[in-house]
Amino acid sequence: MAKKVNYLLLALLSFSAGAINQDFEQPIKVKSEYQSGDGIKKVTIFRENVNITQGSLVINADEVEVSGEKGDGQEVFIARGEPASYEQTMKDGSRIRAVANNIEYQVQGRILTLTGNAELHQNSHSVRGSSIEFNMEKEQLMAQGTDDGDGRVTTIFQPDTAKPAKPKQKTEQQD
Repeated sequence: MAKKVNYLLLALLSFSAGAINQDFEQPIKVKSEYQSGDGIKKVTIFRENVNITQGSLVINADEVEVSGEKGDGQEVFIARGEPASYEQTMKDGSRIRAVANNIEYQVQGRILTLTGNAELHQNSHSVRGSSIEFNMEKEQLMAQGTDDGDGRVTTIFQPDTAKPAKPKQKTEQQD
């Protein structure tokens, strides 16, 4: 059972093509206060203060359910929390962070689906809505509005912080 759990976690943690490759050469560490598994149904559940790490990748949740019933390469991971979070350093050095009440990752298709108070942040940019679907392979995003406020998706693009201009040096001709 432990080998199956490790294989399923490896599939989860090796999904982002843009992630630093060294992450996936690191050991996977799962910490939780409770763990159960069903080898026939191919489901493993980690509960209470769940923390998964592999290199720069960090997942924190109240519960993580790993379902392998569809077969190898088609696993589905569901992290639940108030909120659950995912963070990882990307190849370009930027940090991507997602938070939501539910974070579902489908290995086949490399799709991350955030539902319930969903937020996706990269650098100083962010998207917020009731649900966000992010196709990691195609780098495509689709978001739906919130149930509160005006019901729309909020996207924030922060300007690059401009460096202050250097003062011009006086030349002899300027004097």
